[in-house]
Amino acid sequence: MTKTFASTPKSDISTAPKILSVGTATPSNSYTQKEILDLFQVADERISAIFLNGGIERRSLTLPPMTPGEGFTEETQGDLLRKHLESGIEIGGESVRRCLEGIGATASDIEYLCCVSSTGFITPGFSARLIAELGIPVSASRIDVVGMGCNAGLNALNAVTGWSRANPGALAIMVCIEVCSAAYVFDGTMRTSVVNSLFGDGAAAIALGSGRDGAEGPGVLDFASEIIPSAAEAMRYDWDDSQGKFSFHLDPDIPYVVGSHAREPVGRLLNRAGLRRSDITHWIVHSGGKKVIDALRVNLGLTRHDLRHTTGVLRDQGNLSSGAFLFSYQRLLAEENFRTGDYGVMMTMGPGSTVETALLRW
Repeated sequence: MTKTFASTPKSDISTAPKILSVGTATPSNSYTQKEILDLFQVADERISAIFLNGGIERRSLTLPPMTPGEGFTEETQGDLLRKHLESGIEIGGESVRRCLEGIGATASDIEYLCCVSSTGFITPGFSARLIAELGIPVSASRIDVVGMGCNAGLNALNAVTGWSRANPGALAIMVCIEVCSAAYVFDGTMRTSVVNSLFGDGAAAIALGSGRDGAEGPGVLDFASEIIPSAAEAMRYDWDDSQGKFSFHLDPDIPYVVGSHAREPVGRLLNRAGLRRSDITHWIVHSGGKKVIDALRVNLGLTRHDLRHTTGVLRDQGNLSSGAFLFSYQRLLAEENFRTGDYGVMMTMGPGSTVETALLRW
């Protein structure tokens, strides 16, 4: 006999874990797309067009050192991993500090830490490193979500929300740390040039809590996912024998694949809450790239205004991988254009191929 399960009920906003604060950080060095082309002495007009026509104006990056007269020093995989670790601790730690400042908390208040990253593989992971770096209690529970890609922020938020709901009054922190320049391969091919034109370095942290009297921020009500197994190879980060490094592969058709499958998880998310798409006031979407954003806008019937924060993050920072949607969320908060009762949808896309969504209510 087939066993059936009831749909997840709409969460009670009074008990839903709330996003209490957000903090972001990027490396100090920021470059326009033209400056990057000039620094790497790119003469191929096809590659230049990719850099200059993707809706990106500048990005924060940790570039390799330059040798006078010879250009940038070639980085080994070991160099890239050290960059991932050192820059990751710097920007990850700063984003957590800024997040804590937003609610008048300190690192000693953290009881749960979740670190997300896909731009390098280290053991021990960022959670153990940040506990030591920031002075987080050694008794804090922790988890590292590694290698899931640009969608991973919402996968992790799902887990952190569950912990927060089970531990009312406790403070949880999720931080996405992506040093995308530690995943670059420069070989002059169109494949790697697409990747190198798109991603930027950045970290974003959010604080969550439930059962905290007087706490402000939207409640996290529900999650819905859609994985596309037929497109499993469309986005991947694997070993490149010819370069002796890990290398990211991005299929040119992925924007259309993601766009055409976005309606399913959004539909389930809204149906469970008894909502229509027109009930959603705020859309907080991953800045995956110009074509991805356009495909989502068309397939979900959204306006350019709905996705203004997403396109703004893409313009100013590029694709920041797992933490990009939190940079968009920070821009929404800065507008102060939300009211009690407003609904919002968070959406991320990444390898799998996957679309992740979350429902918020203020």
